[in-house]
Amino acid sequence: MANFIVQFPLKTEKYQEDILDKRFEIGRQIYNSLVNVTQKRYKEMIKTTKYRNLMSKLSGDKKKDKLIWKEISEIRKQYGMSEYSFHADVKKMQKHFSDNIDAFTSQKIATNLWKAYDKFFYENGEKIHYKKYGNLNSLEGKSNKTGIRFKNNMILWNGLKIPVIIDYDNYYEYQAMQSDISYCRIVRKYVRNKYKYYVQIVFKGNPPVKIDTKTGEIKHCIGQGNVGIDIGTSTIAYSSSTDVKILELADNVQNIENEKRRLLRKMDRSRRATNPNNYNEDGAIKKQGSKKVTWNKSNHYIKYQNELKELNRKQADVRKYQHECLANQIISLGDNIYVETMNFSGLAKKSTKTEKNEQGRFKKKKRFGKSIANRAPAMLLEIIDRKLSYYDKHLIKIDTWSAKASQFNHFDGTYQKKTLSQRWNDFCGIKVQRDLYSAFLIMNIASDLKSFDIDKCNERFENFYQLHNLEVDRLTGHKNLSSIAI
Repeated sequence: MANFIVQFPLKTEKYQEDILDKRFEIGRQIYNSLVNVTQKRYKEMIKTTKYRNLMSKLSGDKKKDKLIWKEISEIRKQYGMSEYSFHADVKKMQKHFSDNIDAFTSQKIATNLWKAYDKFFYENGEKIHYKKYGNLNSLEGKSNKTGIRFKNNMILWNGLKIPVIIDYDNYYEYQAMQSDISYCRIVRKYVRNKYKYYVQIVFKGNPPVKIDTKTGEIKHCIGQGNVGIDIGTSTIAYSSSTDVKILELADNVQNIENEKRRLLRKMDRSRRATNPNNYNEDGAIKKQGSKKVTWNKSNHYIKYQNELKELNRKQADVRKYQHECLANQIISLGDNIYVETMNFSGLAKKSTKTEKNEQGRFKKKKRFGKSIANRAPAMLLEIIDRKLSYYDKHLIKIDTWSAKASQFNHFDGTYQKKTLSQRWNDFCGIKVQRDLYSAFLIMNIASDLKSFDIDKCNERFENFYQLHNLEVDRLTGHKNLSSIAI
């Protein structure tokens, strides 16, 4: 069943904030204790010959590996590596903190850890991490009947009664409050050098339709037709029957990134001045062996650290807002939205190859990690998919390796490899920007999602080319990213 979330501010008193901070810290300690217990089991499990042999037999073919995965799952259950086992473990821990953390909230803490293990087991997660002090900033219940509850415009939780600020004159908030509540989540955010507290109410069903208060028209309607998306680490190109665009992803984020860079430099200078004994003569941090390195933080450093927190929050909010707006724009163009299957986590990692350039110097192994972290292309695709799900639609992913949109030429049906620096296609005098053409091809994917429908390409190319030229004219004379090449 579909859910949607609406966030409301909490009108907290100082003593209530202290209690909430205490509960967030208890939640963090329960999470870390559970990590400790489950990691011991996991290490014992991977020592067994049977488990190692089964893991080595996996071929990557889902059908062939089905029986092997079944045996692996049985072994994991025997060693208590399942969500229900985690719930049993957390029950023993929660009883010591029952005045602060209820049973359902503790079960959700265990569920969140299980999700981390699920990613670790099945989606190539690298490691299960402990949560650092102050890094757990949300706690949620399982229903609105016990634990964290919303009732009569108040959040009720183990003796706490906190008023919720709801604007009933706001059409969206008023309509949302008419829906049934699934569960509530209390969130703590660091805003302008202090923590502010919110409740995120998870409602059942689809979100209310947004209305333009001036005109009374419905906002963000879904369009009809095909839309092709060619998304990169910093840009997105899309093509439809009515619009063709290439845009920089979350372009307002980069200004904040420059501020962060300057602030991090200040922090590094302050830390080096305060802790000279922790550095070698060449500036590298001394290796202390098994001994933990202790760092003294000056008042200036703490001030810069808080400023960095605020910048990170602003950057995340700006990025999320821009992605939401862009997703609405794309969905308004069509209801069949196609995109290539992308492995952004792989692109973010450093290269494993050690290579030299023409001058004999070693090439940098960095790839697109920072760009992906700042622009969050995967987040945009998730938002588009979520918004489509409200209309019983989903983002359609094509087979990247078979289709090869960046190499295909629909005029003669041939494939030609291109370097990353080659940003334009020349089809017998017809020059087309590479990413925009890829989006056009993706829009005209065949029903098998592996090849392109040549008839559709020929039929729609003239319209695409006119819209393409309008977009090129729009971008000409502006300071664009080098990858756009306009």
